[in-house]
Amino acid sequence: MKSKEIIRVSILDDDKEFRELISTTIKSSDGLICAGIYSTCDEAMIKIEEDIPDILLLDIAMPYKSGIQSLKEIKQKYPSVEVLMLTVLSDNDKIFESVRNGAVGYILKKSPSGKLLEAIKEAYAGGAPFPGEIARKVLEYFKTPIKNNSQSELSDREREVLEALVDGHGTKAIADKLFVSINTIRFHLRNIYNKLHVNSRTEAVAKALKNKII
Repeated sequence: MKSKEIIRVSILDDDKEFRELISTTIKSSDGLICAGIYSTCDEAMIKIEEDIPDILLLDIAMPYKSGIQSLKEIKQKYPSVEVLMLTVLSDNDKIFESVRNGAVGYILKKSPSGKLLEAIKEAYAGGAPFPGEIARKVLEYFKTPIKNNSQSELSDREREVLEALVDGHGTKAIADKLFVSINTIRFHLRNIYNKLHVNSRTEAVAKALKNKII
């Protein structure tokens, strides 16, 4: 754990009763203080600078501005604040989107207060707290091949050209292999570069291999 002894925790949730319940839990726990309580993202964006929390508990199901959008804005302005998402349901898409946007963990709202406090301390110590049922979904997500948007945009012929590039063939060799003209291959290459957002065959090959496009 970091050297300072007190963990400063703020809460962003639109449910007043839940905010009060969590703040009471934090205030009654050794080594933690409730640095701030916010009902909207706009309020948090102003007050976090003053409150300086180490950990922010953020409800994912906020009205008007979603918890994920709030997360993006808060992490952009306050990158040092570690954010734990609060949720009722373990929604796969929201879990992964939150992690991609900087959340360090998830806490189910139904969790006992002891589990909440453990998660706060774990996040403060540099860990990534996830309840068992969510952790399993994260593992399954990484076991499943990620569908690449660029791959789905490539035509069958463009994929053939890209495979030939990866195999080290030049433009003429690809044209001979696919029984088309060099100009046709150059046309396909331009489309591939545009769809993969690259500027050369080297970049196209590197991206194809890195993202497992072929």
